[in-house]
Amino acid sequence: MRPREDPISTLRFGVNYTPRHGWFHSWQDFDPARTREDLSQIAGLGLDHVRVFHLWPLLQPNRALIRTAAVDQLAQLVDLAAEEGLDVLVDGVQGHLSSFDFYPEWTRSWHHRNVFTDPEAIEAQANLLRTLGSALAGRPNLIGLQLGNELNNLVEHNPATVTEVDRYLDTLLAAAREGLGARGGLVTHSAYDAAWYGDDHPFTPEASARKGDVTTVHPWVFSGDCARRYGPRSPQVQHLAEYGTELAKAYAVDPVRPVWVQETGAPEPHIPAADAPEFARETILNVSACANLWGVTWWCSHDVDRSLADFPELEYTLGLFDSEGRPKPIADSLSATITELRAKPGTPEQRETALVLDCTPSTRSSSGPGGSYFETWMNLRRQGARPAVVLAERESDDAHLASRGIKEILRTP
Repeated sequence: MRPREDPISTLRFGVNYTPRHGWFHSWQDFDPARTREDLSQIAGLGLDHVRVFHLWPLLQPNRALIRTAAVDQLAQLVDLAAEEGLDVLVDGVQGHLSSFDFYPEWTRSWHHRNVFTDPEAIEAQANLLRTLGSALAGRPNLIGLQLGNELNNLVEHNPATVTEVDRYLDTLLAAAREGLGARGGLVTHSAYDAAWYGDDHPFTPEASARKGDVTTVHPWVFSGDCARRYGPRSPQVQHLAEYGTELAKAYAVDPVRPVWVQETGAPEPHIPAADAPEFARETILNVSACANLWGVTWWCSHDVDRSLADFPELEYTLGLFDSEGRPKPIADSLSATITELRAKPGTPEQRETALVLDCTPSTRSSSGPGGSYFETWMNLRRQGARPAVVLAERESDDAHLASRGIKEILRTP
């Protein structure tokens, strides 16, 4: 296995692992040989890590029962990844994956509990994270533990206030950290783009940028209809991950807090297959110029097999490998771009000019595709500028601006 590197100081490139055989339903008949084959293909592209997901109902079918066999499967996957030289981030509470929600039966129907506000439901999730952290801690290839995948997708059926969400995140982050213990690892959480662009959404930019060890962003080109609005080859699409990274940095308290582009991909028809290789290359090159970038984790490793029913059309073609395990042109482009960047390491240029973002929770959509702030930032980028983002309440804070190297302030018209 390759020597261990500091996950904060080294730019990382990886992929979200979607099993080729059976998608995530494969956890019900886990096959180490098939998993090893998938991971070997991923490592062959020169990627250094994977993000992995078990299913909440299989891990915790009863509020008071965490299945040892399911936890052992997850630990075995982490060990198989180590054999291929891959580090691993484990997502704990799934939760939401590729348009499907996975709830244990003890949260549903006659037993319905709001997963964000019910004290016993929160404590059960905390217990799951403690158990996973304890079982996985100490493995040299473990990056850390994330609460779950885009938990804010569950808000529609589990309404909560900002205060309730913040309390939920604080409780679960503490549990994950307790589980990992002194042997450590990153502890973080993720949200889909509504956290950044959604007016009055209860998962806030502040929560994403200030809770946990790393800010994660999932800048998808279908959010706000970005690719349809501007075109698949547009600067707005090719610079979206860069923009999402700079937007996230504006909300952080720590000026050098790392940002992780944890999901981005080329969903058809938003990005036609013929445009996917160039989209991947431009996305990686543009975002790699951002300071304090932890890394990029592409979505996803393998296409969903069309023998599986009821997925949105775009989910079937998001992989770097097709459902037969063959690398697609986007895989070759991604691999070549990463190799190029690693051959010429450098320090991103400081962004000395910042565009002021003046919005409230009820006008957050101005920073999303189609919004006035988004349009202004992208127009500056098209003209060759590389603007940072600064919140209006900080534009006169000289110490904050200096800590970020910002020397010039611009405002939207």
